[in-house]
Amino acid sequence: MSQTLSVSSLNNQIKSLLETTFLHVSVEGEVSRPTYHSSGHLYFTLKDADSSISCVMFKGNTRTLKFQVEEGMAVVVHGSISVFSPRGTYQINCTMMEPSGSGALAKAYEQLKVKLGAKRYFEAEHKKSLPRFVNHIALVTSGTGAALQDMLRVATKRWPLVKITLLDTLVQGEGAKFAIASNIARADVLGADVIIVGRGGGSVEDLWAFNEEIVADAIFTCKTPIVSAVGHEIDYVISDFVADLRAPTPSAALEMILPDSVEMLQRIDGLMERYNLVFGRILRSKEESLTHLTRLFAKRSIDEKLSLWKNEIGILQSQYNDKIALLYREKSRQVNLLKEQIIFQTRQNLAKKEQLLSSYTIALNSKEPTREQKECYAQIVKGGKKIALEKIAEGEIFELQTLHTILKAKALEKKVLIKES
Repeated sequence: MSQTLSVSSLNNQIKSLLETTFLHVSVEGEVSRPTYHSSGHLYFTLKDADSSISCVMFKGNTRTLKFQVEEGMAVVVHGSISVFSPRGTYQINCTMMEPSGSGALAKAYEQLKVKLGAKRYFEAEHKKSLPRFVNHIALVTSGTGAALQDMLRVATKRWPLVKITLLDTLVQGEGAKFAIASNIARADVLGADVIIVGRGGGSVEDLWAFNEEIVADAIFTCKTPIVSAVGHEIDYVISDFVADLRAPTPSAALEMILPDSVEMLQRIDGLMERYNLVFGRILRSKEESLTHLTRLFAKRSIDEKLSLWKNEIGILQSQYNDKIALLYREKSRQVNLLKEQIIFQTRQNLAKKEQLLSSYTIALNSKEPTREQKECYAQIVKGGKKIALEKIAEGEIFELQTLHTILKAKALEKKVLIKES
C-alpha cells in the first residue's frame, strides 16, 4: 500500500520533480491575453489547438524584447518550468522570446514602422528642404569609423570650403541609441545647415540603434534638416524613413548635398560666356542707337535749336502769366470781401457807440444843475461850500444860490421831520 501524502507534500514533490526535470524548455505557441503589469512584468497564456499553459516574463527579461507582444502572435519562448505550491499550479518562467518564422528584430522593425507611420512621422509634409548651398555640416557618427574618412574625403574633393563639425557618437551596442539621440539634439543648436546621421555597413544587429524609437523621435523633432546615411544601399533602417533625405551610403550623402567644385567652375565659365555674348549684343545695340542720335543732332542747326528753346520759353512764360493773373484775381476777390466785412463791422460798431453816447447824454442832461434850477431848486452854500440843509443849525447864516441869484438867509427855526438812523 502506497504512502498517504498531504496536499502540500504532494505539491512540493511535484514542484521538485518538474523544476529539476524542465530546467530549459523551448515552447512554440500562440499568445493569448497578454498583460503588461505596472511592475514591468508580462503575463500571458501560450496555447495551441489542443492545450494551453500560463507564462510569465519578469521585468528584467522584458527589457530585452525588441518587439511588442500582442494577442494572437505566434512565438517561441525559452525558459524553465516553475510550480506555485500553494495552488498546485505551474507555468513557464520565460527568459527569452522571439516571433515564430521571422526573427524578433524583423518583427520589432515592422511594429515600430507601423507605429511611427500612424504618428505621421514619414509624411512628406514634415520633410524639411535642404539648402542649395551648404556651408556647415554636423556629422553624428563614430570618430573612428571608416565612414567618417569616406565622408571627409568626398567633402574635400567636392567642396573644400564647407565647414564640418564632428560629434563623435557610439553607433552600435548598448547605449548607442541614447548617444545618437543626444548628439542629434546637440547638433541641432550648432547652427549647421545640415545634419548627417550615419555609419558604415554591418549586420542587422550592428545597425539596430538606427531602428530605435528614441532615435526616430530625435530626428522628427530636430529643426535642422537631417540626412540619414546608414550602411549600404540595400540597408533600410527606420531613420531613413523619418529623416528629410535618405542617402544610400555615408559618402553618397556628401555627394548629394555638396556641389561639385569642378562642375561649379564649368557652370560659372558657361555663365560668363553667355554674359559676354549677351552684353556684347546689348553694347552693340546701344552704340548703334548712339550713332543714330548723334547724326540726328548734327542735322539740326543752332538756329533751329534756339527757336525750339524760344518756343518752349514762350510757352512757359504764358503759363506763368496765366497762373499769376489767376492768383491776382483770387487775391483781389479775397481783399474786396475782407474790405466789405471790415466796413460792415465798423458801421455796426459806430451805430452801437452812437446809441450809447446818446443814452449817456440824456442821463447827463437829466443831472445838469441849470435844469434843476429851472425847476425851482437852489443850492445851499456856507463858507463858500455847498452844504446839505440838514447840516444848518438854528441861528446860522447861509446863502441860497441859483444861476442868476444869491440870497443870504438866517435859520430862525429848525424842525427835523425824520430822525437819522
